[in-house]
Amino acid sequence: MMTTEELERATAEDFLAGTLLLVDKPLTWSSFDVVKKIRYAVQHKFGLKKLKVGHAGTLDPLATGLLILCTGKFTKKITELTLSGKSYTGTFMLGATTPSFDLETEPDLIRSTAEVTPERIAEAAGQLTGVQQQVPPQFSAKLVDGKRAYLSARKGETVEIKSREVNISKFEVYTDAFPEVHFEIDCTTGTYIRAVARDLGEALGCGAHLTSLRRTAVGEYSAANSLTVQQVISALGARP
Repeated sequence: MMTTEELERATAEDFLAGTLLLVDKPLTWSSFDVVKKIRYAVQHKFGLKKLKVGHAGTLDPLATGLLILCTGKFTKKITELTLSGKSYTGTFMLGATTPSFDLETEPDLIRSTAEVTPERIAEAAGQLTGVQQQVPPQFSAKLVDGKRAYLSARKGETVEIKSREVNISKFEVYTDAFPEVHFEIDCTTGTYIRAVARDLGEALGCGAHLTSLRRTAVGEYSAANSLTVQQVISALGARP
């Protein structure tokens, strides 16, 4: 991974040979927005006509946190990095569901949380820990008959999405701000945290949706060592 000092000293040959950048993805940006912005900055600085840049593990626009970017020949490492385990923190809101399981869509069902206790929340989180079958959200990039599921969902159409095996090795919940629940999750790649919100809400009988999400780690790499998009651009001496 490159520090700001290393970015300042980097050459065009470095980026073509391969670099690994840890970037803190901003809220509302797509993962591709980050790739596009940084690729342009590098190409503009060095006058490169072409530069391979890719990311390992997509983050939704409403999520922030660690996005690993690979340039040049290091893009061959993307598959390996994508398969690494992930860590997240964030918040669920109990008592309401949304079609997308997060804030992309408005609540469609409000339910009482009067019978929900911290003990029941902890018990439900325990039930959702370990190896399990998880059904991805309708609002997801899963391919169904060659088409992204979210394209159908946004038209109000429902498609059949098969479950997949995931492993949630850590699921800690904090209920001091009830009915908002803060969480920490460690999981295998392919786990949808929005689906965890859905499953937690169903287990509690009150519904839930994801209200904030931050990826804190991918394998051995931590968001604590990441750079903002602006820090990367500034280190390259490029215009924002």
